[in-house]
Amino acid sequence: MQDETILRLFPVLRRSWSEQGKQAPVHISGRNAQQVLSCTIDLQTGRRLLVAHSTMTAAGFQTMLRRVRRAYGERLVYMLLDSGGLHLANASRSLAEALNITFVWLPKQAPELNCVDQLWRHVRAHISANRQYKTIPEHAHAAEAYVKTLSPRQTLLLAGVLSKNFWLKDKVETNFCRLT
Repeated sequence: MQDETILRLFPVLRRSWSEQGKQAPVHISGRNAQQVLSCTIDLQTGRRLLVAHSTMTAAGFQTMLRRVRRAYGERLVYMLLDSGGLHLANASRSLAEALNITFVWLPKQAPELNCVDQLWRHVRAHISANRQYKTIPEHAHAAEAYVKTLSPRQTLLLAGVLSKNFWLKDKVETNFCRLT
């Protein structure tokens, strides 16, 4: 499964405090640097591949496709993903075909079905929310490090793959099914 998230320099504020009766000031410059982090999760093994790129473009997604092909050699690859413009781009589809990667489309407007999107929720909660990094590369590095330090089992657990209600449970046999 594959998905991207946008990491922003200014944090999402989920909680704060202020003196009773006074609104806490929130400073906004109008310039919010960002970086995109793409991730794939192997639903059977929990293996993650990450690619950081500066903007949400088809070129960044195509870098991920090449990385997936290098990682899996000649093995058959099915990639579940949403129908975002970068995935639907003719150049992305052509490259996937040339690399022998088959796209399987998730239903529109159904992020709850994308395991990587569930993992991004944890990244935003533990790495991004309420934290101000000095630079966007520092923020991206922290997010990447968080995902990379997860064990394969932790990854599948946070992504919802090991849930008894996982929507693909009957189709995906993980290496960790016996442990849950």
